Amino acid sequence: MDVLVFNSWHWWTHQGKSQAWDYIRDGRGLYKDMNRLQAYYKGLATWANWVDTNVDPTKTRVFFQGISPTHYEGREWNRPKRSCNGELQPLSGSKYPAGAPPAAAILNKILGNMKKPVYLLDITTLSQLRKDAHPSTYNGQHSGNDCSHWCLPGLPDSWNQLLYAALVM
Repeated sequence: MDVLVFNSWHWWTHQGKSQAWDYIRDGRGLYKDMNRLQAYYKGLATWANWVDTNVDPTKTRVFFQGISPTHYEGREWNRPKRSCNGELQPLSGSKYPAGAPPAAAILNKILGNMKKPVYLLDITTLSQLRKDAHPSTYNGQHSGNDCSHWCLPGLPDSWNQLLYAALVM
């Protein structure tokens, strides 16, 4: 491949019926569940080892799209609301009041320890500031809040523009 684009985190947060797996294997252990951040670290470490072992950077460019956040708690942007439901404007400024999600630190640690170059398309803060960019606000299709999916056109187009800019550089 000339280009590989990876991302992760979204499904790591799901629990109960929304959980995409029944068990987690860690070495010889088989677990019904485990701490999501620990599981994410182990999963990314496995991915990083694969990239370092199998990718030839003279032939393939590797990109990792950063953490796509959710907006379940209005207190993250200093509002007493429970979620982003009904939010019609992005946050102003360039910093998200609650800071980066913990998964972003894990991703940065893994990328910092890799031998092969991986280009981070850091969409996290940009996406956090867009608490208004969810389909539940606009399409009338969801009975509750949908803080995990993003509407098009909009925020994902910005992610694609960042990828395109990185590809043509």
